[in-house]
Amino acid sequence: MDVAIRSGSFEGWTVVFDLDGTLVDTAPDLLSALNHVLEDAGLAPVDLPVVATLIGNGARAMMERGFGVRGMSLSPEAMEAAFERFIAYYVENIAVSSQPFPGAVAAMDALNAAGAKLAVCTNKRQDLSERLLGELGLMERFDAVLGADRASQRKPSGAHVFETVAAAGGAPERALFVGDSRTDEKAARNAGLPFIFVTFGYEAETAESMAADACISHYDQLVGALSALRDQAVAASPRGR
Repeated sequence: MDVAIRSGSFEGWTVVFDLDGTLVDTAPDLLSALNHVLEDAGLAPVDLPVVATLIGNGARAMMERGFGVRGMSLSPEAMEAAFERFIAYYVENIAVSSQPFPGAVAAMDALNAAGAKLAVCTNKRQDLSERLLGELGLMERFDAVLGADRASQRKPSGAHVFETVAAAGGAPERALFVGDSRTDEKAARNAGLPFIFVTFGYEAETAESMAADACISHYDQLVGALSALRDQAVAASPRGR
């Protein structure tokens, strides 16, 4: 029996995903772009652990950390120029090594088949988010994609989440959030949404300290976890009592 059928209908529900580190392992291509800029500046490249926990906070933060590790602090003008070089390189190499995490596509297809609306709420720029999802053949699965530059306030603001759910045609009282970081957890809490933490992403904090409503270590577990949270939310609602 299909997993979507076993787990019941998601009609009327919106599942909101973070992008980098949650749906797609983008770290290799982000690191490549960062090291391209560092090498242009005559600096040695950095390793992934140096910047992995900053993925999701924006490219500028990642770049500042990368230059800082190499003992260089850029002026605002120099940082802007470096950022433009970073973006130019990243746009052309955005999906060289980036791939959906194992099981992510099958889980999204099961949710689509069960009637769920799917949305992406990301601190990545809108154009970069759409380009990445497009090159990976994922864009058509989503009812909405809302980058940081399209939101009135970026994550961890709950406004970013509310606006994403609304853009997908959903309602926050019937929405669930899936992410890999403390930023995602705070955004979900600020919007009042149940939060599922994916343990394979880029967050340095442990699953225990995250205190999520549910944790998954593989996308094979996602539909089951969402189903349990959906049922809890229905039972707790006035109409569900």
